Amino acid sequence: MIPWLIGDTGFPAPDRALREPNGLLCAGGDLSPQRLLAAYSEGIFPWFSAGDPILWWSPDPRMVLFPDEFRISRSLRRTLRSGRFEVRLDTAFAAVIGACAETPRRGQHGTWITQAMQDAYLRLFELGFAHSVETWNDGRLVGGLYGIAIGGMFYGESMFSRASDASKVAAAHLARHLVAEGFGMIDCQMNTPHLASLGAREISRTGFLARLHALTASGPSPCRWPAHAAGLPWSTDVAS
Repeated sequence: MIPWLIGDTGFPAPDRALREPNGLLCAGGDLSPQRLLAAYSEGIFPWFSAGDPILWWSPDPRMVLFPDEFRISRSLRRTLRSGRFEVRLDTAFAAVIGACAETPRRGQHGTWITQAMQDAYLRLFELGFAHSVETWNDGRLVGGLYGIAIGGMFYGESMFSRASDASKVAAAHLARHLVAEGFGMIDCQMNTPHLASLGAREISRTGFLARLHALTASGPSPCRWPAHAAGLPWSTDVAS
């Protein structure tokens, strides 16, 4: 059995999460900005399907990516240098999260990014906590990602691609932007081969929470990111 959140009930300690399924901590509550920010600040995130109660997770180990360890393959480096894509920040958040919701996932039926989730994260975007990194080609949105920033910590949520390397280009620009802004870690939540190929790795929940608490205690205040901060010509001296 897992605890059920009612009203203003706080989250259980992450170390009370189940081992199977890995990280399931509690259920219930709501998707208010206050609840979501409290969850992320404690290394907890929501993940559930349409029609199910809100489920909250804190897996062990945790997949993370340190921004300065982002791995760029030779082919991706060529794409970055080619200038084929324009990258913008925070100019099409609703479109990015909508595209992530619509993108089919291997082994998944439907989407966990329900309309209620989209509305909740759009509210966090309006408050300056949620951000999008967008890849454009000839004025068309062809890839991107979105996530949450608290202090010097970034929580990656989802990405999509409608053109080869489009989501990887967004991820590379995100890493470069986070390095420049002094962010220390990207939460990738679960282990996937794709994330591992970009340089993400697993660390213990204990180590993750220690780093998270230090990073969320300082860093930039919530704000809208400059649209073209990540769109400068690519160089090899940062996040390479």
